[in-house]
Amino acid sequence: MTWLALCDHTDRRLSLRGLGTDKKDRPQLADNPSTLLTQGSIMFETRLSADGRPQVLFGYKNTFPSLRSLTFQAIPGGGIAMVQVQNDEISHAAIQHTEAGRTDVVRITYSWDSTVNWGRMTLEMPEETEVTSVYIDNPRALSLDDIRDLMLGRNDQTFASDMIFAALSDQIEPIGPMPTLLPSTPLATPRGYKPASEMRRGDTVITRDDGVVPVLQRLQRTVPARGSFRPIRLRAPYFGLQQDVIVAPDQRLIIDGPEVEYLFSQEAVLVPARHLVNGFAALTEPCGPMITYNQLLLPRHETLLAAGTFVESIYIGRIRRQAHHLQSSLLHSFDRTLLPEHPRPAHHVLRWYDAIHLARRRAA
Repeated sequence: MTWLALCDHTDRRLSLRGLGTDKKDRPQLADNPSTLLTQGSIMFETRLSADGRPQVLFGYKNTFPSLRSLTFQAIPGGGIAMVQVQNDEISHAAIQHTEAGRTDVVRITYSWDSTVNWGRMTLEMPEETEVTSVYIDNPRALSLDDIRDLMLGRNDQTFASDMIFAALSDQIEPIGPMPTLLPSTPLATPRGYKPASEMRRGDTVITRDDGVVPVLQRLQRTVPARGSFRPIRLRAPYFGLQQDVIVAPDQRLIIDGPEVEYLFSQEAVLVPARHLVNGFAALTEPCGPMITYNQLLLPRHETLLAAGTFVESIYIGRIRRQAHHLQSSLLHSFDRTLLPEHPRPAHHVLRWYDAIHLARRRAA
């Protein structure tokens, strides 16, 4: 897969060879306005207004030499609708946003393969494991001219103020559980620390509560370094770190101590890195357009020792029981019968308000 384009409110870029770390040796599309991208994905993150008012979030429209448009719109009730028009052909879908407390940021992934008349639109929310998808009949391929209109802001294009970023890939992008550690993150093994990228199935790692356990799989994915994928630097010696580490905002850390026991009646809790950002112990990390993350799959969702602090391994729930979800995820190539089940996270996961309150008390 190759990420070809990325846009936000300060930057727009498109490369037929791919962006940043995803750049390939040769163009992935012929540089011709009529070249068709018959398979691909558009991913974007956006805020949904509290009143659920209708609003065009992202899209383009071109009337020459024929009518072509693709729009994503927020609809009343907190949903997202997609409408694609090419001449007299219309494809559309709508997906409802399930209310989840404060979470007002959603990630939409629209994927299509016009050669088999298949399309899918998926809604995900940062910090939540639920994935909601709808399937689309007869999606239309996008021409390179369409892509330039959509991603570079040419002609009649919309990129609403509530939008965070949008990116375009030439492949069907996976959905569901995602890696959250840099490949260089040192993970403790019985023979010392080893970079996450060098871990293989059958290797062993040191965990917080279960001692030494085997690695079932290592997952890796390159994603746009924007929105809920924008990296965060956790600085040593905070959190018990022996060196700085860089993680995704959704990477959860083990936080323990007397305050945790007093506030939450728990020995230890899991806190997403996004809620620890305070300008000194944790801060956003500048980087290029793309970033690659790794993560390990362990038998019981044990916590890993990374550079001196314990962090969550990837949580997959009972995805092996959900055929469609499994097939759409990064786990699709693994033998389903060899995948574990994670009934619940290994530790209590703090909601946003509790996580922010704890982080402020720690910083005081």
